[in-house]
Amino acid sequence: MPRKPLIAANWKMYKTPAESASFVETFLPLVAGDTRSDIVLCPPDISLSVVSDALVGSNVTAGAQNMHYAEEGAFTGETSASMILAVGATYVILGHSERRQYFNETDETVNKKLHTALRHKLIPIVCVGELLSERESGSTEDVLVRQISGALANITPQQAATIAIAYEPVWAIGTGKTATPEMAAEAHLLIRSEVARLLGRDIAENLRILYGGSVKPDNASSLLNQPEIDGALVGGASLKPDSFAQIVKY
Repeated sequence: MPRKPLIAANWKMYKTPAESASFVETFLPLVAGDTRSDIVLCPPDISLSVVSDALVGSNVTAGAQNMHYAEEGAFTGETSASMILAVGATYVILGHSERRQYFNETDETVNKKLHTALRHKLIPIVCVGELLSERESGSTEDVLVRQISGALANITPQQAATIAIAYEPVWAIGTGKTATPEMAAEAHLLIRSEVARLLGRDIAENLRILYGGSVKPDNASSLLNQPEIDGALVGGASLKPDSFAQIVKY
């Protein structure tokens, strides 16, 4: 069975609830009936319930951009897995490079969040990727192996079936730079190989590995038609309905 592509929009800190609802209203007719890919919108938490409600009955699903690993508690400003589920979302992004860079998230905290997400049956999109300095120094493989092994620590093959991994070279996020399709495919092959080592070949062969890093309508096809690339985590180009729809229809 071929892996079903997953195309996810990460809106980051953009869009009010009203703007989010307007996006969905315009976007859904553009992708109506598209069943080739799983399509996910990840708005800011304040808009998550609005988006989830607007997507009911459609072929598009909602996801959160982050979550805390605790079930509940005195964690001001955080959101729990049960809260995400309560508003109708089913996906969650974990370990995005901006969370690592600006909010000091580590492989260890990503791993704790992953365990919690799986326990609650959320579908996790776990992000990994190297800095420009790490690529230029030839450390890409070491970085990816460290991040994957850290994120998947104590995860069993049975637990791992729903996990998606997003390869997002940090130097290509929001910069307009994009890894060539060949560079991206090479990194995806490395990720799949490491997952096979940790969790077995069957899990690795079925694992969806997304590319994230300045994906746009004009480069989506060349990237997403690489056999090792199973979809995209889209940032800036997902903020406009027509732009994101073009990527979905790559």
